[in-house]
Amino acid sequence: MNKSPFTLVNGVPADTVAVTDRGLAYGDGLFETVQLRAGRPLLLDLHLERLRHGCERLSIDTRSLFSELQNDLERITSLCELQDFGVLKIVITRGAGGRGYLPQAGVSATRILLLSAMPEYPDQPAQAGVTVRWCDMTLALNPRLAGIKHLNRLEQVLARSEWNDPAIREGILCDAEGFVVEGTMSNLLWVRGGILYAPLLDRCGVAGVLRTQLLLLAARAGIEVVEGRFHKTELEQADEVMLCNSLIDIWPVVALGAQHWSVGPVTRQLQSLLAKDYLAC
Repeated sequence: MNKSPFTLVNGVPADTVAVTDRGLAYGDGLFETVQLRAGRPLLLDLHLERLRHGCERLSIDTRSLFSELQNDLERITSLCELQDFGVLKIVITRGAGGRGYLPQAGVSATRILLLSAMPEYPDQPAQAGVTVRWCDMTLALNPRLAGIKHLNRLEQVLARSEWNDPAIREGILCDAEGFVVEGTMSNLLWVRGGILYAPLLDRCGVAGVLRTQLLLLAARAGIEVVEGRFHKTELEQADEVMLCNSLIDIWPVVALGAQHWSVGPVTRQLQSLLAKDYLAC
């Protein structure tokens, strides 16, 4: 696999942006991370839908943005063999312009497309499962930013800085009121009594594209899905626990502190349903 990243900035091969770009200055923008398989972007429509929703939430001008982004996707396909890469990252910032927080009128959004290699997981966490920990860091409540994948990820950076043990693959975050939300880089799901539970993401957290797809696949398969606010004890009493995002797909959780789990049947069922869904795309 090609290990050298390839980047387009506003449709042109480049690897720099203006120092006045508001994404750099303020985290004023959004991003999507898309898995590529055999050169095919998985769940791209869902990624673009979330990106559009995020632009609307941040009031980023989209009048020509998505047609330009489509041109960028076609151009990057013509310039590269996409099967040589495993990850497509799409970054949209409000653009470059001026000092101060007030966005200037007439500023054009910056579009960045980055192709890179797929992360390698030689220990096969999707099969063997992973160990996770609770984070001390808590997520602030901010419904205006909840769900979208904005560029300011300092909460996640600080949370991920809490440990260096490579045996611990992820940290679980709660919000400021003590409700379980997500992992530092993943969404969190668990099963108890055959019911699939998912934390609500209406006050903080990222509404992951894969989380959205898994909840849909579960419902179609007749698995009851419950979204709500849950405390740590409710997660610790689960029968099965799993992490998901667009690159790792589904990782079963086998240990969290003193809690230990086996990889359960619902987790394996969802992995199978997802694999079939990818083949059908």
